[in-house]
Amino acid sequence: MPITGPTEPTYSIPRGSRRLLSRGLATVLIATVGLFAISWIFASSSVTRGTLLTMLPFASALAVASLGQTLVVMQGGIDLSVAGGFSLYVVILTKYPAGDNDRLWAALVIAFLAAIAAGSPNGLLIGRLRLNPIVATLGTNALLFGVILWYTAGIPTTTTARLHSLGDAVWWHIPAPVYFAVAATAVVTAVVKLTPVGRRFEGVGANETAAFTAGIRVQRHRTSAYVWAQLLYCLAAVLHASIVNQPTAYEGNNSNYLLATVAAVVLGGTSLLGGRGNLVATAVAALFLSQLDQFVLALGVSYATRTLVQAGALAVGVALYSINWRRAFGRFGRRPASVAPT
Repeated sequence: MPITGPTEPTYSIPRGSRRLLSRGLATVLIATVGLFAISWIFASSSVTRGTLLTMLPFASALAVASLGQTLVVMQGGIDLSVAGGFSLYVVILTKYPAGDNDRLWAALVIAFLAAIAAGSPNGLLIGRLRLNPIVATLGTNALLFGVILWYTAGIPTTTTARLHSLGDAVWWHIPAPVYFAVAATAVVTAVVKLTPVGRRFEGVGANETAAFTAGIRVQRHRTSAYVWAQLLYCLAAVLHASIVNQPTAYEGNNSNYLLATVAAVVLGGTSLLGGRGNLVATAVAALFLSQLDQFVLALGVSYATRTLVQAGALAVGVALYSINWRRAFGRFGRRPASVAPT
């Protein structure tokens, strides 16, 4: 009988969590189609060709950033440093080249190295030292904005012509950033859903105790989630910097990417408890949120109202996937027990 060497144990997750067409994806697809139909009826200016060519690049950047947030949420955490990280990478990509196309490649390398440096403290504090994700990522976010303020003094810089040509490019009637978002979604989905490493990654998020018992290195997977998230934020920043000619030093702040990435993850049906997640649904949810913003904008409402609508979408997503509505309605429909006469 041949003797084989030890193999690394794997952790099997429920088969339903590997399905591409999950409940979250089906729901967000129907909602997105319905939103475009409503937009065409009540605000046709939000679905014209020119508007879509403007909206889709921003939706692509949001989709890529939301993929990173999804990886973190699948580990039962949340990353509030997306705003600081995203803003820092945009600043590096615009300020370091200073309009010189020849320095763009160096800026890209520096930005991705900065992403690894930004994700590593989060992974160390949360994955290994077990610090609360909200506290750790808020601290990292403040640190990143401090670096931005030191580096730029809050002064915006113009994007290089080479990078801006990417954001303006239209390939086969579709903006070029869309292709990058689709490719990123396909690659990340394939790694998470089809490889042993991805299945172990989901297993750690689904049940940390069982994963540890099976011999999976839990801390490594939790740590890597925050590093890969920052790398995806950096890719999203590249797309965003190519779209905006003169980005500010705080492009990722507030609802632009912080609230929006969390909303996309929730609307895509990813469990806030970790484990299960559909990255394709997250990308579609990013498109839904971008079109929702265009629809509300076409109606002529204020920026504050647009933010409230985005927050409302997040609340709907949480209620839709987190509440057992059958049990809730069953309680309302249940008749009180009759009391026997004494």
